[in-house]
Formats: sequence, C-alpha cells, structure tokens
Amino acid sequence: MDGETQFLIELVTNGMLTGMMYALVAVGFVLIYKSTDAINFAQGEFCMIAAIFIASFVFLYGFPLWLSIIVVLVLMILFNVALERVVLRPMIGRPVVAIIMATIGLALMFRGLGPLLFGAETRPINLPIPDLPIIWGPLFMSPIDVLGAAISVIFLAGFGWFFLKSRIGVAMRAVADSHQVSMAMGINVERYFVIAWVLAGVVALLGGIVWGNAIGVDTQLAALGLKVFPVVILGGLDSIIGVVVGGIIVGVVEALAAGYLDPYVGGGTKDFTPYVLMILVLMVRPYGIFGKPIIERI
Repeated sequence: MDGETQFLIELVTNGMLTGMMYALVAVGFVLIYKSTDAINFAQGEFCMIAAIFIASFVFLYGFPLWLSIIVVLVLMILFNVALERVVLRPMIGRPVVAIIMATIGLALMFRGLGPLLFGAETRPINLPIPDLPIIWGPLFMSPIDVLGAAISVIFLAGFGWFFLKSRIGVAMRAVADSHQVSMAMGINVERYFVIAWVLAGVVALLGGIVWGNAIGVDTQLAALGLKVFPVVILGGLDSIIGVVVGGIIVGVVEALAAGYLDPYVGGGTKDFTPYVLMILVLMVRPYGIFGKPIIERI
C-alpha cells in the first residue's frame, strides 16, 4: 500500500470515529426534538457543565473518577427534572419558539455559571485508557476516539430501539406531533417532557466525559453544541439513523479538509466545511437526509 492511500484510509477512519463521537452529542438534539418538537440550543452547555462538575470534583475535592461520574449523573437527572418543572412545563401548548428561546437563555446562563463556581482553567478528565495510539494494520487510532465511537454505537442503538419499540418512546413521538392532541388522548405530556430532558442530560454527561478526555474541560467545550449542529441538520432532526450518518459524513469531511486543504491555506478549513456541506444538502433536501417532511394543509 502506497503512502498516499494509507494517508487517505487513516483520514477516513479517524474521521468516522470522530463522527460517531459527534453523533453521541447530537442525539441530545434528537431526543428533545422528538418529544417537544423544539431544538435545545443548550445541549453543548449541558455537556460542558457536566464535564466541569466531574473534573472539579476530581481535582478540587479529591473524588475518585467513578464516584464523580455517579454524583454528576444524579445531579444532571435532578437538575433536568427541576428544569422541566420550573421553566419548561408552563410552556406546554405555547409556540415552539418560546421553548427555543428558553434553551438559549439556559445556554448563556451555563456559560457563566461554570467558571463562576469552579474557575475558568482547563482541567482534564483522565479516563483509564492508554495514551499510546492503537495500531491496527496501516491504521493509527486514538484510544479515546475508539472508546467514544464504541459508547456512541451502544447508546445510539439503545435509543433507536427505545423510540421505535418501547411504549414510552412511541408516546414521546406522539407528544412531539401535538401537545394538545396528546393531552386529549390521555397522554401525560408533562411526564414525557421530564423523560426527554432527563435522557438529554444523560447523553450530555456521556458526551462531556468523552470530549472532556479528548480536548480538556473548560467553557470552550460548550462549542460542541454548534459543532454538532450540521450533524443534526444533515441527518434530520427526528432521525437516530440520520444522526449516525450525519456524524460520519461530518467527521470524514472535517478529516479530509484538514488533511488535504489545510496545508494549502494554513489551517482552519475543517471548522467551516461542515457548514458549507450542510447548506448544500439543505438546498436539495430541506429536511435533511433522513428527516421527515412536514406537510401542512392550509
């Protein structure tokens, strides 16, 4: 195998692994959209605040990593339950834009809350994985990329089954279609709002752990929300499969741009190429690759 072919295979493989890690964060958008028909613009901040709590408990208070993760998991569940009851429940039946604006407000609040409580310095989340790359034939893979991709596959498969086969998942999809009709049919809309936000908090915790280990923990981790937005739009806001496909596409496009374009322009192309791709796809498929077209009768 010549060097150029090996270089291409390495870029594509590592791009696919990174894309699966993007998909793990992006599924938080899908969870909220499937149940509330709104976009949670605070998902990146959810990942950031979960990671900051974990890293701070370890480095400031001496918690073991496993205990920090358990404590923060409980805190994220309690927080999302309180968030739904206090902030979002009064918005049931109101225009979707009200929920969207509430999530934007939460995002801004979290960006200031993390540094206020624990400081602005960057801290790591040191998972018990080796630092040396995994060598498999011609491939060199980062252990955290492999672990993150494996976690993504497991949880995305679980969420896919949950929405398609479980009674709760079907009810959450019904709630997303119409709050008023769901309430008229006897569905407890408030209960499924709580479940959706709790699941989004768990996904944010997993994303915060994986990406906190990969790039460190500080307020910049919140940029994950915007980073994975092309993944969600490309795949379709209501599709678990779309999140996987969109994540892989974005990861590979970023890797190829960094490998082939950056040497000529000095770097930075992988930061905007996913958005260019997103715009091109939306020109052809406005609802994304696997998104469900919305037909409205006037």
